[in-house]
Amino acid sequence: MPRHFWWLSGGVVAALILSVTLGPLGALLAQQTDAPFALWQDPYLIHVAWFSIKQAALSTLLSLLLAIPLARVLFYLHFPGKTLLLHLFSLSQVLPVIIALFGLVAVHGARGWLAQIANAFNIDWPNYLFGLSGILLAHVFFNMPLATRWCVQALETVPENYWRQAEQLDFNHWQTFRYLEWPAMARMIPGLSSLIFMLCFTSFTIVMALGGGPQATTMEVAIYQAIRFDFDLAAAGQLACWQLFLGLLVVGCYTGLKPGGLHQTALYQREIRRHRRLSWLNGLVLCVGLSIFLPPLIATFWYGMQALLHLTSSSRLLWQATTQSLTIAISAGLLTLICTVALLLTSRHLTIRKASPQVGSLLSGTGSLILLIPTSVLSTGIFILLQAEIDLFENGFFIVTLLNAVAAMPYSIRALQQPMSDLLTRYDQLADSLGLTGFSRLRWLEWPLLCRPAGRALALGMIFSLGDLAAIAMFGSDSLKTLPWLLYQQLGHYQMQDAAATAVILLILCITLLWLVEWLSTRQENKEPPSLMESSC
Repeated sequence: MPRHFWWLSGGVVAALILSVTLGPLGALLAQQTDAPFALWQDPYLIHVAWFSIKQAALSTLLSLLLAIPLARVLFYLHFPGKTLLLHLFSLSQVLPVIIALFGLVAVHGARGWLAQIANAFNIDWPNYLFGLSGILLAHVFFNMPLATRWCVQALETVPENYWRQAEQLDFNHWQTFRYLEWPAMARMIPGLSSLIFMLCFTSFTIVMALGGGPQATTMEVAIYQAIRFDFDLAAAGQLACWQLFLGLLVVGCYTGLKPGGLHQTALYQREIRRHRRLSWLNGLVLCVGLSIFLPPLIATFWYGMQALLHLTSSSRLLWQATTQSLTIAISAGLLTLICTVALLLTSRHLTIRKASPQVGSLLSGTGSLILLIPTSVLSTGIFILLQAEIDLFENGFFIVTLLNAVAAMPYSIRALQQPMSDLLTRYDQLADSLGLTGFSRLRWLEWPLLCRPAGRALALGMIFSLGDLAAIAMFGSDSLKTLPWLLYQQLGHYQMQDAAATAVILLILCITLLWLVEWLSTRQENKEPPSLMESSC
């Protein structure tokens, strides 16, 4: 069956993505009026670059040092709440950074829980939340759960006969780690450490909130300050180019390793008893990991639910920010979904019908181009490119929505690419023989099979947009406030009660969307593909 316009949808989306990414990059390169290395003659900027690398390296090291023993405990021991804990570890990867910052301030701040306990015993509690120590604490909070889950999955891929042989050879605690556990986890360490380093190196919200001054500033925060505080476009452009260069070096080191498949291994009772002899050590490791991760979440719920019962006069601003956040999230999620489907329609046509998988992968790869460019760098380029053409703050809603939509596309593509390819492979010839084209094909074939993956992609896009701070920090205004931006301002002015209400509303929205993603994923896995006669989900 001829399809004359198979290239149109993917071509339009690819052109849009390239325009949004390469256009701002061109504007940044145009700001390079001085010699490329002239920027590094400034001692402060050398310090900023070195601090960016140092804090990322230390964050990665601490996350792995805590995650490896914690993963062993979670792999061997079974205790009430273990499944819930692993689900909470998943939450850390979609939790908006600004919510965790509120929880960290509530626990570790000058008036936090730990300081109150110390004061009750007349102990002088140090102020470590701001500066390098606070940045490391926040990064470990986010990345230790990620590393722990990867290491647990690595241990689950060890073949069952390996454990049987280790039991027959009567391996002790150290030999089991050396010959079984560490080789399984070591395969993941290069890719995992590169991923965590990249996440910490491009961290924006954490450093901007907890940096505490010019001594603890990264490249991305320096870019933001150069535009919003100094309006020095040349310096911002040069900084952004160097940030992009350093970021590409980090991405180049990222090996792309992913967790292996989940092959559940049989744990022998003798092996479990052996590790129970070290229960005090297991308990210590578990307590350290939980003491870092759980208190900020508990504090957010505790203070947030109390604050919701005693909303102040700022409640109008809170509901206005909630409405704007949901409007941006829904708009960005829908735009992400539309662009992803349009891109994958052309990509799968090239891959399956035209038998050109390399070209199809290259086209779909344009949707992940944003992963190479930090949002702050992209926002800087758009600011420079359009600041003389339009009122950026008057049109901030559309710019933020577009940036969030493009930034969420890699996750949306991951949710939809395989289902759309499988659908075409299995049902394309049958649909052609039945004469299903256009709306009929969508009504009877595409939608029943893709409604749940599409729902997951939409929810992921909304979660990403709800937690965004980089774009709204650049283009936000008094008339455009989202929940993360409002929460950041409330924390900056020490309005803790108002911040608690804002944080818990944002947290509830994200948890609801995350539950929707997991529910749709479970339904998709457990449900058999519908027949062509089914007309709806």
